[in-house]
Amino acid sequence: MQEFLQQLANGVAWGSIYALIALGYTMVYGILRLINFAHGDIYMVGAFAAYFLARAMGVGTVVEASPLVAAAVLLGSMVICAALGVLIELFAYRPVRRSSRITALITAIGVSLFLENAGIRIFGADPKFFPQVIAPRTIALAGGVMVTNHQIMVVVVSVLLMVALTLFIQKTRTGKAMRAVAFNRDAASLMGIPVDRIITITFAIGSALAAAAGFLVGLTNPKIEPLMGIMPGVKAFVAAVLGGIGSIPGAVIGGLVMGISEYMVVGYISSTYRDAIAFVILIIVLLIKPTGLLGRNVTEKV
Repeated sequence: MQEFLQQLANGVAWGSIYALIALGYTMVYGILRLINFAHGDIYMVGAFAAYFLARAMGVGTVVEASPLVAAAVLLGSMVICAALGVLIELFAYRPVRRSSRITALITAIGVSLFLENAGIRIFGADPKFFPQVIAPRTIALAGGVMVTNHQIMVVVVSVLLMVALTLFIQKTRTGKAMRAVAFNRDAASLMGIPVDRIITITFAIGSALAAAAGFLVGLTNPKIEPLMGIMPGVKAFVAAVLGGIGSIPGAVIGGLVMGISEYMVVGYISSTYRDAIAFVILIIVLLIKPTGLLGRNVTEKV
């Protein structure tokens, strides 16, 4: 039982990161019906933005590690990636918005490859080791489960961001406009909603959440490199499909299921199959419930 609880705790922490990345996928798909394959690479940029911000602040040398410093680095990286998301939407996706879906898909793959190669060129191919913005500490929980304060911070920050996103979408005028655009873009435009601005805001929010995930990964797994976004991006996409792509609660559930499944496979089978479980889950979902756990069937006229 102790082994099970330990793997469950580890899986919840890692699944929270998948959930943050999956939220970006599901928000963009809900608005544009576009799979933004560059989203995993924005997560990579977020990790590097946090790395360079921490270095610029002198963390570990001039400035002592503290929650206040961590919050400043987190917010800074989120702002940088929100701006990057806006630029990508303006210069890559907006020009092909009225084109076929395959055109938009190829554009997304192209943006992904551009970010990966630009990352190698700018940051260097060698891994970087993330500064300890918060001093690590091990905490004993009930049942003999051992977690780190970094893992607890991952879960807490992820939950706060997910709650904030939910309240933003449900309670604010912009959030209501986002829901209207997701329901019917043309009708929303006729009702006076600035569709272009709402789409830009959606990209900014999704990219900021990916940056938060990049920061949290740097906190728990300090080695970062320019290709670190490929596999987590794929797994987060699977998590979004599992929960029902377009559904924000579904993305959260899918991310947690993905993280817990990974660690259960590592703990009880073999770490060799850690990455394979994502694709097994994807195949099962597509066979049993293609719309995902919380997805809805949509009737389309052809």
